[in-house]
Amino acid sequence: MVPGQLPYWKTRQRYLEGSLKPSEHLEEIFENIEKWEPVINAYISLRDKEELRKASKQADKAYMQGTARPLEGAFLAVKDNIMTIELPTTAGSLMLKGFMPGYEATVVKKLKNAGAIIIGKTNLDEYAMGSTTEYSAYGPTRNPLDPNRVPGGSSGGSGAVLAYGGADLALGSDTGGSVRLPAAYTGTIGLKPTYGTVSRYGLIPYANSLEQISPMARDLIDTALLFEYMAGKDPFDATSVDYDYTGLSERIREGLDPSTLRICLPQELFEHTDPVILKTLDRLYGKLESQGATVEEIKIPVLRHVLPAYYTIAFAEAASNLARYDGSLYPCRNQDAKSWEDNVIGARTSCFGREVKRRILMGVYVLSEGYRDAYYVAASKIRRLVKEAMLSATRHCVISSPASPVFPPRLSETLDDPLKMYALDRMTVTANLAGIPALVHPLAYTEQGLPIPVQWMAHPFGEELLFRVALLAEKLIQNS
Repeated sequence: MVPGQLPYWKTRQRYLEGSLKPSEHLEEIFENIEKWEPVINAYISLRDKEELRKASKQADKAYMQGTARPLEGAFLAVKDNIMTIELPTTAGSLMLKGFMPGYEATVVKKLKNAGAIIIGKTNLDEYAMGSTTEYSAYGPTRNPLDPNRVPGGSSGGSGAVLAYGGADLALGSDTGGSVRLPAAYTGTIGLKPTYGTVSRYGLIPYANSLEQISPMARDLIDTALLFEYMAGKDPFDATSVDYDYTGLSERIREGLDPSTLRICLPQELFEHTDPVILKTLDRLYGKLESQGATVEEIKIPVLRHVLPAYYTIAFAEAASNLARYDGSLYPCRNQDAKSWEDNVIGARTSCFGREVKRRILMGVYVLSEGYRDAYYVAASKIRRLVKEAMLSATRHCVISSPASPVFPPRLSETLDDPLKMYALDRMTVTANLAGIPALVHPLAYTEQGLPIPVQWMAHPFGEELLFRVALLAEKLIQNS
């Protein structure tokens, strides 16, 4: 994280004390955007400044009158595959350039009702298909910690905006690590919630059975606060569940007794990881043990198969979901088409990017007659085994692992090698296949200023435990 950027909960304290107004804070954010955006390219679109100033004045008034809501004056960046009525929703694709939805995502509506102010829509890999935020029709996003490196993906725009101070809070989506990799690479926080705890209504789908709209922030308490107001049952999303997270951001401050903690380290998730990352994690686990926690290595052999299983399922669902883009309903059309078939071919050829085309083709292949059993059905069986193994393990311990096997790649390093890019997700896809919550946060920084993150996974609805463990880990490392 770029130094000097406060978490929202501390900014809110200043609002309440009267030492800062939301309208003044907005001008600070404008300065950050003007300074960083020409280089970083984290936003696809921004709201009109006068609109935002008007909204911030309303927030000023709410604090003066004592009627401020929990997220009053929090400036929110929204990943551009989440529907908003204030700004276009493009999914990072030419297919949806300028597309104005007729409705907004349930999550967006809930956060606005809590006082959040949308400031802009953030860049992403097209249709959330990527791990570096280089596969966007609107240009790559760079990492504010090192502009020669990627910020992770697909929610790289949200991570980058938080890192340089272009928003207080951010929304991403996580299909296989898409908020956790950006968090790992930009020194921010990313939570992939339990599947179903957050409504997906208004999220442009990539792989429905894997993805979740997810909170991102500069601070663990901020992330918990954002999640608290995102979560909940939604009649517009049949997969959503009713679980009460009220007061989460306050409860996690109470701390955790390390002697009650059992941490399991699956050896399969530590293989082929940079030694510098492993050294920092070893130091953390040693600190936890010295405080009375039980730390043990375990083996879950099926985890060696998670990456091909994940991508097979994701590609198959992507092929199904993107079949709706036939050049008739959305902005991209082939105006010279002489037939429906010409229109479909023309629109998809000119308006889908290379990586999206690759994933659609692979998805069609694994679902085709003669190959479905060998690929999609086999991957689904592996998914069931992964879920069973992770549910069994998380019943008695918190799972910990690296968040990424490597530090952020340099720009273009993986563009011509998709397998290398897919391998960046090796530590993160497990949580999506199992439907369990996973949290990534930075532990320390290298001499070059790159974050060294850790990932935690827990049993379904175990987000509170994840935050408590992460706060404990943060405290132990910072005090060492």
